[in-house]
Amino acid sequence: MKIYIDQIGNHHVFETTPKRIVSLVPSQTELLYDLGLEESIVGITKFCVHPFHFKSTKKIIGGTKKVHFEKIRLLQPDIIIANKEENIIEIVEELSKICPVWVTDIITIEDNLQMITDFGALFNKRTESQKWMDKINFARNDFNHFMKDKSIQKVAYFIWANPYMVAGGDTFINEMLKLNKFENIYDNNPKYEGRYPEVVVQKMRIQGDPDLVLLSSEPFPFTDEHAFELGRHTHHAKTVFVDGEIFSWYGSRIIKAFDYFKIMHQKIA
Repeated sequence: MKIYIDQIGNHHVFETTPKRIVSLVPSQTELLYDLGLEESIVGITKFCVHPFHFKSTKKIIGGTKKVHFEKIRLLQPDIIIANKEENIIEIVEELSKICPVWVTDIITIEDNLQMITDFGALFNKRTESQKWMDKINFARNDFNHFMKDKSIQKVAYFIWANPYMVAGGDTFINEMLKLNKFENIYDNNPKYEGRYPEVVVQKMRIQGDPDLVLLSSEPFPFTDEHAFELGRHTHHAKTVFVDGEIFSWYGSRIIKAFDYFKIMHQKIA
């Protein structure tokens, strides 16, 4: 019997290694796969698009905000993997009646590394998790070296239109912006509280006037028209379409972020 503590402080007791996993978070599904747990994953959300073949080989149990409890119960999971931001507490509490629900809480890269370590211990994949830790740390150090002479640029990172919404502070996206020496004009902005505030774009000039306006590829499909509209509310900002998965997915996908960021900086230079 072993006791484990998840990232929101819940204690979990397992007599044996959990063998049947339901994952409620796309990026964590990908991580579990990359740790060699494909055979153990029995249920995923409709948004779990990596790896691609899971859509036809795993049971779809709903989305991240609305799950099908009976489908999950019939899968007889040993553990359900959730996330504090992605899955509301009411869902977690209801699922806890089925089996233990492991909740992650990822804001920083260090939180992400802790999750990988936790999964390595929890699922007896310590060697695999250490390999991922080593690869991520090596790539991050290399990227920090790449960035050392780069100047700080002010940015606004948009995730939605109608109404316009941005990534604020206390988010993984904001941490990835910091990694790139991007100063988020909506980080700790007293006029726009919350992690993903709705903003008045006509006031961008007086509330930060960014050098770059970043338009995420998910969850909203921004167009050239959006780029033009947002750009005209700044003095000089360059509008850039960016890969939302790269900025918002934690887990093992972060290893792909560093090369992506290098190319992005070369394009915006």
